Amino acid sequence: MAEFIKIYPDKPSEAAIAKVVKVLQNGGLVIYPTDTVYGLGCDITNSRALEKIAKIKGVKLEKANFSFICHDLSNLSDYVRQIDTSTFKILKRALPGPYTFILPGNNNLPKEFKKKTTVGIRVPDNNIVLEIVRQLGNPIVSTSIRDEDDVIEYTTDPELIFEKWQNLVDMVIDGGYGDNVGSTIIDLSEHEPIVVREGKGDIDIL
Repeated sequence: MAEFIKIYPDKPSEAAIAKVVKVLQNGGLVIYPTDTVYGLGCDITNSRALEKIAKIKGVKLEKANFSFICHDLSNLSDYVRQIDTSTFKILKRALPGPYTFILPGNNNLPKEFKKKTTVGIRVPDNNIVLEIVRQLGNPIVSTSIRDEDDVIEYTTDPELIFEKWQNLVDMVIDGGYGDNVGSTIIDLSEHEPIVVREGKGDIDIL
C-alpha cells in the first residue's frame, strides 16, 4: 500500500522531499501536485518504473506521450536538440507555468524513447515537484492522473486520490487541492508554434 505524505507547497520540508526522492530512486511511482492536475511519475532513468506507468495507463511504453518534468531550463540540452532564440524566449516567458512544450528530442533520450523525434517538457509552477526534481538530480517522467470518466473529486482531492491509487503506486503526496484543468500544450518542434491543446496556460505568451 502507498504511503500518504503531507507536504506544504509554500515551504516544502527538506526531509519530506528527501523521502519522496528515495522512493523514486528505488524505482517507486509517486503521485504529486503540479500547477495543474495531479501527476503520476517516476525517475526518468528507471526502466522498470517506466514500464509500470505505461501498464497503468494502458499504453505501450515506446508509444507513450509522457512529458519530462525539469527543475528549470538548464536541463533542456540533456534531451532537446539545439533550439533557436525565439523558441527559447517563449520558454523563458512561460516557465515555470502551466504549459507542456513539445520540442525536438536529441540522441540522449532514455532508450525507451529513442524512436521519438520530439519530447514534451514541463517546468510546473509548483515548489513541491520542482524541489523533488532538483534533489533527484534529473527529470521525472510524468503523466496526468485525470481520466475523462473520472469523478472530478477523485483527481483533485488528495485523500480521494490516495483512496483510488493506494494499491497502484508507492507514494501519494498531499500538496493541497489540485486543479482539474490540464496544461496548455504547445508544439515548438516545427517552424511555427502550434497550440495542440488549450488548457490552463494563456496562449498570449506566443
